[in-house]
Amino acid sequence: MFDQLGVVYAVVGAVLAALMAGIGSAKGVAMAGQAGAGVVTEDPSKFSKVLLLQLLPGTQGIYGLLVAFVTLNKIGALSGNLAQVDGATGMMLLFACVPMAVVGLISAIHQGRTSVASIGLVAKKPEQFGKAMLFPAMVETYAILALLISILAVNGIPV
Repeated sequence: MFDQLGVVYAVVGAVLAALMAGIGSAKGVAMAGQAGAGVVTEDPSKFSKVLLLQLLPGTQGIYGLLVAFVTLNKIGALSGNLAQVDGATGMMLLFACVPMAVVGLISAIHQGRTSVASIGLVAKKPEQFGKAMLFPAMVETYAILALLISILAVNGIPV
């Protein structure tokens, strides 16, 4: 019989990565969508540019989901063959998911705010779209770093 607590810790880590990054993405995409809707109301021709800016904060939710899948796969939860995971290993898996959970939540919200500002830039100067994309893309860098550290950490823990 294996320690069920280790599996619980690992699943909690996976859930936190998906949940917190998903909440941040939902909030960021909603903020940008509200700003975008106002711009498109005034000038429907800006829809595609505004939509791209709105979608950017949604990537953190995808990253959180990816970390959750990697973690659940690591413990065998996706195949139905749960591995023997002791409490310490489960706790390490939980903590390996924390970077994506926390950074995903915070960066998605801030990326949403940055996207709102960039949408305002596109509303006034649509020819500056390339520059406007750079501002929220810079926030994305930190979400990608959190994704990498969480995946590397999860994969580096022997189960």
